[in-house]
Amino acid sequence: MKIYTNEQIRAIEAATVRAGVSTLELIERAGRGVADEIAARWDTGKRIVVFAGPDKNGAQALAATRALIKAGYKPEVYLFNIGGNKLSADCRTCRDLLLEEYSGTLPFLEVLKNFERPSLGRNDLVIDGLWGSDLTAPLSPGGYVYVIQLINDSKAEVVSIDLPSGMFGDWNADAINRNIIHATLTLAIQFPRLPFFFGDNEELTGTWKTIDIGLDRDEMRRQKARFYLVEQSDIRPLLKPRQEFCSKADFGHTAIYAGSYGMMGAALLATRAAMRSGAGKVTAHTPRCGFLIMQTAAPSAMFESDTDDHVISDFTLRRKYDAVAIGPGIGTAQPTVDALEQFLKVANANRRSVVLDADALNCMAMRPSMLNFVPQMSVLTPHSTEFDRMFGEHSSEQARWRKALSVADHLQVMIVLKGRYTAIIRPDGKVYINSSGTPALATAGSGDVLTGLIAGIQAQGYSAEIAALLGCFIHGVAGHISAERNGVHGTTAEDIADSIGKAIKLISEC
Repeated sequence: MKIYTNEQIRAIEAATVRAGVSTLELIERAGRGVADEIAARWDTGKRIVVFAGPDKNGAQALAATRALIKAGYKPEVYLFNIGGNKLSADCRTCRDLLLEEYSGTLPFLEVLKNFERPSLGRNDLVIDGLWGSDLTAPLSPGGYVYVIQLINDSKAEVVSIDLPSGMFGDWNADAINRNIIHATLTLAIQFPRLPFFFGDNEELTGTWKTIDIGLDRDEMRRQKARFYLVEQSDIRPLLKPRQEFCSKADFGHTAIYAGSYGMMGAALLATRAAMRSGAGKVTAHTPRCGFLIMQTAAPSAMFESDTDDHVISDFTLRRKYDAVAIGPGIGTAQPTVDALEQFLKVANANRRSVVLDADALNCMAMRPSMLNFVPQMSVLTPHSTEFDRMFGEHSSEQARWRKALSVADHLQVMIVLKGRYTAIIRPDGKVYINSSGTPALATAGSGDVLTGLIAGIQAQGYSAEIAALLGCFIHGVAGHISAERNGVHGTTAEDIADSIGKAIKLISEC
């Protein structure tokens, strides 16, 4: 699914109008959709207070008000027309329709100058139709910011139409959370918005859902997007079917360089994930101390011992591998840092892409010059802390994404920024947002599983871009399967690794 910018959404709406659907009809559709979602969640005895702004968002709130009254609700309405004559034509029409039908029976106040603060409490429901995507500049202190803070301080449940008022539909670089509505539910009109996928904004958007108002699909297809939400329907066609007459030689050889004394679990998890991915062969290279662990717990994998007893001191590729992953549990001892730098120089010279995670990233953070040798189209899979160690502290997830876009372009690598909505950031500037995440993945070793999974998929002949997409989505589905069996709290990385095969089967068959 494409994630459109505000400008693109306006273009799609304009194409819809040119095709014969009036802007008022689109507003009515949005209003009915909002009313239906509210009716599905709250009964008619709920006190509802509507805050409507002067433009399209306010018109949508007024249309929703009419639909709610018809459904048996008794909303109270505050329409903001500060100074008078500030309402858009559609907002005036929606106001007039509402008053024509319900004047005298509807608590309605059109705010022209002074705003008398209404009584709001945690048992009330607020419909936020102040600004949505109509906002073009940050709100000034006082005025609407005062109203937003009043709503937030009331602790009432809030349904925001399109966007929480005060938030922009694209980037929100200088946003102050207190000056943005804190919604319980955001009902986005037709499309999800980029800010929905940043963890920092969860307290602002609450749960979000889209309302289909029938915008022009031909124009949607014509619009080129930079951001995409990856869904199961996108992943299924990418999975290659297996032929009846096949052998392990058809599915590649994966190398996993992982583990150190006391961290062999990470090596085991990455190795098991690579095996479950469908790779034909997997070789685990660990310090000597890992021999018994790996041969006992991962007998399907081949074992290659480092010359060092406790750490990896040599990353030389001694066989022909189709994919290589480095990092889980390798530590940051000096011999390991030196060996990793040497490996990257050789791999870069040979144009050999690699999957880099965990301590491989921490080694590079200790010696930033190593970044210059990361081979093009390698896949880096940091969580937020690892990313900040490498590229400096960032105050928000949004800032991290923007930095990752710059780094991916500069180094020509893939950056997989892990989170609830893991972002696969490509060197061409496109970002693929994984939709299959679950809180069950927030467990130690989960990232090691993802590393082995991506490398195992890449070994089977998939490009780095596709391997990253498939790996992240399958990883999320495996997390869901594990949580169904063990609960979100009880899911471990071992469960996730062992659910990979079932996840691939589920995706393939659905």
